Amino acid sequence: MPFNALIRTHHITSRKKVSALKRAAETYNCFALLRSGGCPGIMYVEADNKPAVESWVGAVRNLRYKDFQLVNRPAELRVVGGDLDTSGDAKKALEESRRTREDTGLRAGLLEVHTVKEFTRAMERRGVREWCRQGMGWGGGT
Repeated sequence: MPFNALIRTHHITSRKKVSALKRAAETYNCFALLRSGGCPGIMYVEADNKPAVESWVGAVRNLRYKDFQLVNRPAELRVVGGDLDTSGDAKKALEESRRTREDTGLRAGLLEVHTVKEFTRAMERRGVREWCRQGMGWGGGT
């Protein structure tokens, strides 16, 4: 079962820090998604085990981002509310998340997007959009 976490920061603009996050994702065999370029900075991490996610979160913490908030702590990946597909099969949504990682060629590594809309779309493809929205305080509805 995969594990994930969600982090919010004031912003993500430093290319040097993004480089460090990319190295950490490769080192800990994690998939990381960043919303960079302005406010807010959002980071999503997913890996096959909890220690990998915790290590990546530790690497982020050590970079001392302004207003660092671990909004969803490292835990087993779960599907929330509206993220379930039409059959209501959470297992199928988790399988889709795994397939998305493989299809994008990012089993481990870092992907950067520049808008909240792109970030939300990526969360939807992974089956964790509502989980993300709840963590960010954007409400739980669609």
